[in-house]
Amino acid sequence: MTRPTLLAGTMALALSALVSGSAFAKDLQVVATFTVLGDVVKAVGGDKVTVTTLIGPNGDAHEFAPSPADASRLKAADLVFMSGLGLEGFMERLISASGYGGTPVVASEGIRPREMEEADHDAHEGHTDHDAHDADAEHDTHASDDAHAEHDHGEQDPHVWNDPANVEIWVANIEKALAAADPEDAATFAANAAAYVTELKALDAYARETIGAVPAERRKILTSHDAFGYFGAAYGVTLLSPVGLSTEAEASAADVAKLIDQIRAEGVKAYFVENSSDPRLVSQIAEATGAQPGGELYVESLSGPDGPAPTYLKMLRHNVDEIAKALGTSS
Repeated sequence: MTRPTLLAGTMALALSALVSGSAFAKDLQVVATFTVLGDVVKAVGGDKVTVTTLIGPNGDAHEFAPSPADASRLKAADLVFMSGLGLEGFMERLISASGYGGTPVVASEGIRPREMEEADHDAHEGHTDHDAHDADAEHDTHASDDAHAEHDHGEQDPHVWNDPANVEIWVANIEKALAAADPEDAATFAANAAAYVTELKALDAYARETIGAVPAERRKILTSHDAFGYFGAAYGVTLLSPVGLSTEAEASAADVAKLIDQIRAEGVKAYFVENSSDPRLVSQIAEATGAQPGGELYVESLSGPDGPAPTYLKMLRHNVDEIAKALGTSS
């Protein structure tokens, strides 16, 4: 055998070994519907997954309109993750248009949602039991049935990630789906999930200590829409908002007038705008009531990489710090 022939044969064998091994193993191509969920999928998947999100930083899931490019991303995905509970109303149409052959993984499966109930008035008030959610109380993994806001009967609150205990359930569902799609890396996914849950528990403890330092009677804030119900239930914060679960909803003049009266009656001192919502209405209500600006909260979307909330863990910590600071300095 000539030297060139021998060299060619050696190279062919080496290439064959590489291809059959893990050197060219393909990462799972994953699509998540929005940035908060996508970040948690990245945390569990690590370097074994490539994650893209349909809704980018500072985006609004309630008003998102998919494009043909989104349909292409979906069709090419190995796995698709959505939160569920009605958050992604566009998904059924998008799946049909894309030709995606799989079934999306619903990360919120197993979470007990806050159930919305009809009320005698239309103002959106988040009720909490401060004794049940004291900083030293045991953390209920699921949202409390006692925490609810006034909405149409039967509506479920999809904003589950604003309580990190619910994100633990996300993590379990994500790990299970990734391991089923890539059994060879199941141990890696399990280790990543366990490490992330440890961080979630530490963040929850930090939130309980930080919010718990604020006197219970001062834990009242005004936000743009009713997206912090799980947060309020977990940490004993009463939240009021001019509109309900979706930013697409519009408050009537009568609704706003009632809310203004309620804010004055309850002595709400701080208001917050949201990164993915129009701030004009909540700012006008605050001006009418004397509520002072508390900053910007991240509720349905992460910030860009240079912002204060580029990951879920940083997002929740930012929100806790902003709320505690505003309530601690309000008079």
